Amino acid sequence: MTILNFTVPPLPVYIHSGLTRAPVNGGHPNRKNIGIFDLLVVVKGQLDVTENGHPYEIRQGMFLILRPDTHHFGTRGCTEETDYYWLHFQSSGPWSAEESGDATRREDIVELKAMTPNYFSVKIPQFGSLPQPEKAAELLATLNALVQHGQQAKFLWRQQVVFQELIEQLAAALDAPVSTPSSACAERAAAYLRKHYKEEFKVQQLGDRINFHPVYIARCMQKEYGCSPVEYLQRYRIEQSKLLLLQTDLSISRIAEEVGFNHAAYFTSCFTKQEGISPRKYRQRFFMS
Repeated sequence: MTILNFTVPPLPVYIHSGLTRAPVNGGHPNRKNIGIFDLLVVVKGQLDVTENGHPYEIRQGMFLILRPDTHHFGTRGCTEETDYYWLHFQSSGPWSAEESGDATRREDIVELKAMTPNYFSVKIPQFGSLPQPEKAAELLATLNALVQHGQQAKFLWRQQVVFQELIEQLAAALDAPVSTPSSACAERAAAYLRKHYKEEFKVQQLGDRINFHPVYIARCMQKEYGCSPVEYLQRYRIEQSKLLLLQTDLSISRIAEEVGFNHAAYFTSCFTKQEGISPRKYRQRFFMS
């Protein structure tokens, strides 16, 4: 495994991103020494890419970072319709690539010095599976929503913040924990809640659908996510509502309904408690000069 090392500060900087649907026999373009990093995240299908003679099969839920100093091209055409996010970023600070066998697995020791930046290393696998593919897809969708609104400073600032969250996701792939019965139960429950977040929540139905007792599910989710199933669902609904606030002109009450809240007032209360700002003010912060 190749690991990309970024010395920060400065942090890697987001440039631009998008979502591409590659048809059957479509693929990634042939490019050489493009001068920027190109992150590819497949959300449906499979993308086959070769970089400097090394072929990669990027399947659903996987990612690949193409380096700025290499030659890459589509190894073959897609065998099925494939959806993938692409994201361009750059690092004005030092970076390097090393094989995992050569990389130290200890934590970097940072020497603290007064009045100077605390430089440290961020290690990201060049290729791998996303620890939380749904979360990564949410962050990429948020970036796409922000890109649509041009070059206003408030949107550019938010793009960088969301990009740093995505970088954390990629770095976590290097030390993905070994699955345990508890984590498997929690992830199955979380996946079900994400898929059915618009529907009325019933704890017994959750238990029946994933074949675990509701009490055990709650215990596992508390251990793995630090919250109950209801709290997890509420947080996810609010994250979805933030996308709708940015991407649409739907009313607050309609957005509340779209993400599974029965009452707009309760939605506003929950949103304000989680985000520290009301849904209306959240939207105004981006769209009012």
